[in-house]
Amino acid sequence: MLGIFSSKPDHPLADAKEAKKVFDALPGREPQGAVEEATGLLESLPGVEGFKPEQRLALIFQLDEAAIVPARRLGREYVSARLSRPQEQRLFEASRDYWKALIAAYEDSLRRFDSKEKNTETLKPLLPLLYARLLHAAGQLLKWGQFRYGPIDGDLWTTMGRAYLGAVAQKVVDKALPLYPGTTEQTTPEAEYLRALVFQASSMDNLLPVEVELAEHLIAHFLRRFVFTAEVRSDNVYWVDAVTSAPPARLAKAPAISPTLRFFNSIPAVDAVLKLQQRISQDGKTPGDVSLGGNYTPDSVLPVLEHLAMCWAPKPPMRNHARHRVASRLMVVHSIAGIHRQLSGSGDFTECEDWVVDDVSQGGMGAKVALGGADWIRIGSLVGILPQGGGNWLVGMVRRFSRSSESVGAVGIQTLSKTPRAIVADAGGLRTEGILLDAPLKGGTVRLAMPTESWEDGVGLLFPLDGVRVKLFPEGVLDRDAGTMIASYFVQEFG
Repeated sequence: MLGIFSSKPDHPLADAKEAKKVFDALPGREPQGAVEEATGLLESLPGVEGFKPEQRLALIFQLDEAAIVPARRLGREYVSARLSRPQEQRLFEASRDYWKALIAAYEDSLRRFDSKEKNTETLKPLLPLLYARLLHAAGQLLKWGQFRYGPIDGDLWTTMGRAYLGAVAQKVVDKALPLYPGTTEQTTPEAEYLRALVFQASSMDNLLPVEVELAEHLIAHFLRRFVFTAEVRSDNVYWVDAVTSAPPARLAKAPAISPTLRFFNSIPAVDAVLKLQQRISQDGKTPGDVSLGGNYTPDSVLPVLEHLAMCWAPKPPMRNHARHRVASRLMVVHSIAGIHRQLSGSGDFTECEDWVVDDVSQGGMGAKVALGGADWIRIGSLVGILPQGGGNWLVGMVRRFSRSSESVGAVGIQTLSKTPRAIVADAGGLRTEGILLDAPLKGGTVRLAMPTESWEDGVGLLFPLDGVRVKLFPEGVLDRDAGTMIASYFVQEFG
């Protein structure tokens, strides 16, 4: 009964000793559990009265600082561990909910400050860090959205634009500060906003999640090379209107002039990317002064650098083949086993999905897909394709994927073979199923799609094809995804 007359806020973090226990324990806990606990605490803070404004914000800051370690670990686990789809979904939801809760908590403090609630003037010295942390959290939510290839809610761009313009109005947008304790690197609210804009402009719908993570670190490395301005200049490459829900776009034509327009020039960054590419290619290693958040081989870094250079170039990259708009349907089957059954005539259409083709080119096609049952789609997925009215199956690989909504996705497919063949080979006494992508010719080279566990260095394959004996010797791996790989084989015997 006496508790109802207490002025102490009814919240677990209201007690300084209990709060310290929470903050000290979070960094060392299992990542998902730590992030979920921090999410619950963040969600509860704005609704509890009795906290002084600076006290509430101090608790949010401390929660952010305590949870940043497990939040980063969760990201590394998501992109580097071999996870089942349910595991991926759990990690995604935990991280998404955490960053949303952190953004909402910071926005609540800003709302109280902007509405001039009692005693909120005490927040003014904390505004630079508040704006920077809010924009950083929004950037992390953007990254997690990209891990699943969207959709990105337009409200996120409104949130970031509002925070950026608020920092401009408070004259703290270029205030330099360390984002978290223990780091010597300095940032500003403007830099955090620009980082998110550049991330979005980097068109990552053809990158794997681990490459998205790597791209984020490379963006941070090159960020100071970008020129961010409110001026209309001939060398501007991208633009954004900070009061709208629209993401940044290439400057194809001048937008209507507005005080909330911002532009950025990526040309100096492209020059720096090309120099780093050359340096890595010559030295065979990534320089120590480039922080990538982990250990990456040059073969991992160079393709991402090439991708960023193309996206940041003043002229957009040209397609290799002209695309033609069409409206037709596809039957699609995935996995080596599924494709093998269709090619060998032992499958049926009940295991196939029905997709709608948007465009075709010499090298592939784009399609719309209902995502309800297609949770297997990822960059690098191998697919069998039977076009409407077509006489034979094709084999392709998913190279681009984005979600236009939670239920509809857009898929870009590269055609790997127009004449694939299902084979059953003897691999040193082991029965091995595979998809032959090229017609064999003695002394030539063919590509073979096969389960990852079927590949063995130095172990050849022997199988019949159209009544003749084929013997292949392994040369190397060309592409690899979870459970599937494409390898190059030398044709030792054919006939």
